[in-house]
Amino acid sequence: MFFNSLQFALFLPIVFLLYWFVANKSKASQNYILIFASYYFYACWDWRFLFLLVFSTLLCYLLAIKIEDSTTPRSRKGWLWVCVLMNLGFLGIFKYYNFFATSFAELFQAIGFNVSPILLDVILPIGISFYTFHGLSYIIDIYYGRIKSEKNFVDYSLFVSYFPLLVAGPIERATHLLPQLKVKREFDFEKAKEGVYQIIWGLVKKVVIADTCAMYANAIFDNYSSMNSLSLMLGAIYFAFQIYGDFSGYSDIALGTSKLFGIDLLKNFNYPYFSRDIAEFWRRWHISLSSWFRDYLYIPLGGSKGSKLFQIRNVMIIFLVSGFWHGASWTYVAWGLINALYFIPLLVLNKNRSNIDAFKISFDFTSLKIVINILLTFAITCLAWIFFRAKTIQEAVSYIQRMVTELHFSKQYFNIERYNYEILVMIVLFVMVEWNNRYKIEPLSGKYSWLKVSLSILAIIALGIFTDYKNFIYFQF
Repeated sequence: MFFNSLQFALFLPIVFLLYWFVANKSKASQNYILIFASYYFYACWDWRFLFLLVFSTLLCYLLAIKIEDSTTPRSRKGWLWVCVLMNLGFLGIFKYYNFFATSFAELFQAIGFNVSPILLDVILPIGISFYTFHGLSYIIDIYYGRIKSEKNFVDYSLFVSYFPLLVAGPIERATHLLPQLKVKREFDFEKAKEGVYQIIWGLVKKVVIADTCAMYANAIFDNYSSMNSLSLMLGAIYFAFQIYGDFSGYSDIALGTSKLFGIDLLKNFNYPYFSRDIAEFWRRWHISLSSWFRDYLYIPLGGSKGSKLFQIRNVMIIFLVSGFWHGASWTYVAWGLINALYFIPLLVLNKNRSNIDAFKISFDFTSLKIVINILLTFAITCLAWIFFRAKTIQEAVSYIQRMVTELHFSKQYFNIERYNYEILVMIVLFVMVEWNNRYKIEPLSGKYSWLKVSLSILAIIALGIFTDYKNFIYFQF
């Protein structure tokens, strides 16, 4: 069930009406409605994976209680490792086993041994990386005494499987979400209105920007060997806006949907393409994942303490693991490595925290410098996205080689019935809207909101891609 599907457009109002008009008597009844809706939502993808979701939920629920009740540090640490290894074990089997089996076979074949790996014919359960991280953050917080274990299984199950965030985040924290699930929610019209605005803007990002850019990005990447430099540059730009519109659009719809039920989720994007350096970009992009790695991996490794070499090691580990989290492919590892190489010079020069303040643009030299830094950061981000989008590292390298050597800038039209280069006008308008509203959650609220909402709905209807429900990119992770 996609957020941009007719099925979801029918599902959401039904759950909303049941939640506020049937189950509004108590917190328990509200949570029961949401947990049943969440399991139905997940079952629409593949009901068989419900068993894995419930097992993972039950595992962390029981072991959290065991950790809290343990009387010795050794037993507490033992139960922690049981939970961590079992959760990562399931993630490894479904997501990474075939990758490692194939990679080792290729390595042995390269040195002269003929190896036929045993591969698993399994489907990657949708959202497994996200709900696994939900459970792990909860169990680690219990271990360090940051929160108490949750004794109500329904409340904990809802924390793990709440349908707006279940399949593609944001990656929630028990310290933020569970307290909201422990109390009865009262209907707040203003919050619900904010949620509707956020859903509409998320749909604009997804069906108008991302899915339109996807058609061109796919056409260019699939035929890159016949494209000139201009087309290849445009391909990288189109993919940059595709993945941003796709993932931040999903996050906007998720956050907006949750507000309809009186529940706030963690902010996941903060206009990342307006970043002045790569460190700021990673404070603005997929914030819930970046902060998860910071709190549960980077800081336990030592964080920013110790020598520069020690800090560089920690940064390298974080980015490589982040790349590998995205998928079982060396292209994702390469993407993580490239971002680490972007970040490390800032760390060495102690400039990784230099752009944390808000800024304004005017007609002076300082503003010109800011604009140049934003454009340079966007350019190197697009370069890294090529590895993220390519099927193999060799393909990514060939794409870049052709982009910088095939120095022809004539127009190339693609066999697509929409827009051609007019899509650039849409991207420019989209950037202008986001820039002028970069200190707001979404650009539709405020003055003339009725007009902005009407124009957004008109854009969704007139320009949106509805011939085929386009999957969200991050569903595959």
